[in-house]
Amino acid sequence: MNNLSPDKTDTKTFEMTGQCPFGGDRIGGAVGTPPALSDWYPNRLKVELLHQNGASANPLGDDFDYAQAFNAIDLEALKQDIKTLLTSSVAWWPSDYGNYGPQMIRMAWHSAGTYRIADGRGGAGEALMRFAPINSWWDNGNTDKSRRLIWPIKQQYGSALSWADLIVLTGNCALEIMGFPTYGFAGGRHDAWEADNATYWGPEVWDPKNVTSFDSMVMRDKRWRGRNGDADYDLENPLAATHQAVIYVNPEGPYANGDPMGSARDIRVSFSRMAMNDEETVALIAGGHAFGKSHGMVKADEIGAPPEISPMEAMGFGWHNPKGPGNAEFTMTNGIEGSWTSNPTQWDNDYLENLFKYEWEQTKSPAGALQWTPTDPNASKTPDAHIPGQLNALMMMTTDIALKVDPDYRQVCEKFLHDFDAFTQAFSKAWYKLTHRDMGPRERYLGSEKRNDNDLLWQDPIPLADYALVDAADIAALKQSILALRISPSDLVYTAFSAAVSHRSSDKRGGANGGRLALAPQKDWAVNRRTVPVVVALRTLMAEFNGQQTGGKKVSLADLIVLGGCAALEKAAADAGIATAVPFTPGRRDTTQEFTDIEMFTWLKPVADGFRNYLDDGFAEISQGVAPEELFLDKAQLLSLTAPEWVALVGGLRAMNANHDGSAHGIFTDRVGVLTNDFFTVLTSMDFEWTKADAQGMTFSLDDRATGEQRFTATRADLVFGANSQLRAVAEIYAGSDGHPRFLKAFAKAWDKVMMLDRYDVKV
Repeated sequence: MNNLSPDKTDTKTFEMTGQCPFGGDRIGGAVGTPPALSDWYPNRLKVELLHQNGASANPLGDDFDYAQAFNAIDLEALKQDIKTLLTSSVAWWPSDYGNYGPQMIRMAWHSAGTYRIADGRGGAGEALMRFAPINSWWDNGNTDKSRRLIWPIKQQYGSALSWADLIVLTGNCALEIMGFPTYGFAGGRHDAWEADNATYWGPEVWDPKNVTSFDSMVMRDKRWRGRNGDADYDLENPLAATHQAVIYVNPEGPYANGDPMGSARDIRVSFSRMAMNDEETVALIAGGHAFGKSHGMVKADEIGAPPEISPMEAMGFGWHNPKGPGNAEFTMTNGIEGSWTSNPTQWDNDYLENLFKYEWEQTKSPAGALQWTPTDPNASKTPDAHIPGQLNALMMMTTDIALKVDPDYRQVCEKFLHDFDAFTQAFSKAWYKLTHRDMGPRERYLGSEKRNDNDLLWQDPIPLADYALVDAADIAALKQSILALRISPSDLVYTAFSAAVSHRSSDKRGGANGGRLALAPQKDWAVNRRTVPVVVALRTLMAEFNGQQTGGKKVSLADLIVLGGCAALEKAAADAGIATAVPFTPGRRDTTQEFTDIEMFTWLKPVADGFRNYLDDGFAEISQGVAPEELFLDKAQLLSLTAPEWVALVGGLRAMNANHDGSAHGIFTDRVGVLTNDFFTVLTSMDFEWTKADAQGMTFSLDDRATGEQRFTATRADLVFGANSQLRAVAEIYAGSDGHPRFLKAFAKAWDKVMMLDRYDVKV
């Protein structure tokens, strides 16, 4: 830019090529992105991911109370405003059949459908489909138009209505105007304010400029072990979508090959990874395809770039269609053209009736995509979405035929085919689960249409307390009773942390509330074996305390587990010479085995947990080459920790020897069980040198430089706090001459944060 004369700048046009337009001579050092740190150092641990979407990115400010603002909305009036919009049509994007409902169902589904059970990431909760990469996935073609269509509603209600809530509510309203009885709606989703750079969406190298169809996209796919139909056919964890840039599966079949049985296998893997069983899967597919149509009137290679790399003048719109007006009867989305039913804007059983009434043959859409058409020339027709009087052939996708040929899916289809009420109920509940699965406990739900059913096991229900909570005097007495037990402070800390560390901020599951550490499957995990005798002792103390109380006062096992850790830490801090109050907030409740979905909670079992220096016996195979410290960072992010909180928390846990097996790895102190800052002083000392203790570099020996004597041992989860530059910078603060009191204050605060992560009964 420094070489451009004024007359040249007048005519200069910058094309969005993905490269810095200023070349190599930048005027401002912050302008332009390549080369990034990851280009120079691809194995660098990206600690900065802990600080994404921070307070500085939020235009609403820390003091904005979304729950209060949302609850002030007249929900019925809001829904009527949405429904009025849905039955309108605008020139820049005309509605199919005069009804925007079907495309809004797709928008809500694709917003929620990114959820995956393995790590709880994805879902509708933050409206991340507004940002890259999700906003530019090929499978999300034209969802940008849907969001712009409802912008007047968002603008009208302002900050009192998040995009995340509006997208889901619009999907519900769309179902209702077409005669479908929805199961309910809960608000309470908070918007993100920047792209999610932490979530791993797959191993493929994806270039959106060169991906113009499912067929060109999937052949690079690297996320599968084996090929479809092989005995070892499986999808890489934690992924749920079967292909890059797809919400679930390729509608044309695996690798666009038109194979219905192969498609059924893909569907089962993908939907189960999204926490759906066979009946819920069929209900969602059949229910969703009861409405609207698919679009494929223009060849994929003629469609323009997705929103994230579209020209400036497109103003965030992507997938420019050059044919005709670029919309209406010329619309192009996924390349498949047609409708599944004869009445695409009415809830009925036409989809399943058509699927089983006719035989279907493979054909091609005008865009060249593989689809299916009835072999019977007299089969029912469907009206054109835009041309009055024109009738078109019905359409099915390979994923639809899959439901007919797979024996288990077929059985569910036949049940729904003969019992429309059962189908309606199943789709209603499955849609509610799909759009609310990532919201967490019902305490987070807002609005008059929220459901409080205890039979929704996926909500991880915890029965309400029917007793009075312990007060400050009771807490003080209980601390003394706990410390008087024959339990080491180290075991108390380990047990409390083990209960809380299962929490995931992604989908708000896990945590100490509910006392599920004492229930299957968590009580049986190898990483939790150390907690079993502690839980037994605390359960006995709970029975004694509750039996002595009058006036209905009780303490839960969940509260006692956390309180035991707090009491042990206060003692350990005092033993280190600095009195430190570790906060404790009572009110956790105990749930039962009946209200615990063992299969779904098994997904919370850690493969690696650096906090407790744990690696699963099958770590090498399961991790697929991912280093333990990367999984450690991932867990810190799921706990919504900052880098200083992460560092302080680990230093305290190591001081207390909170290793899963009681090993000496990372216990850089001769005063175990005392809350010193020894972990940091040893970690940053130049009096020692580290050497590998195994060929793989998983464990290490710390040797005295002067004598060569081994002093300590460590794992990668220990040394990363000295090896990584950002983490070391924090560790040096806690290792300084004034670092001990600063560390204790930071540790107590971080500890309380983790203990309170799941307390949605006392926070929004």
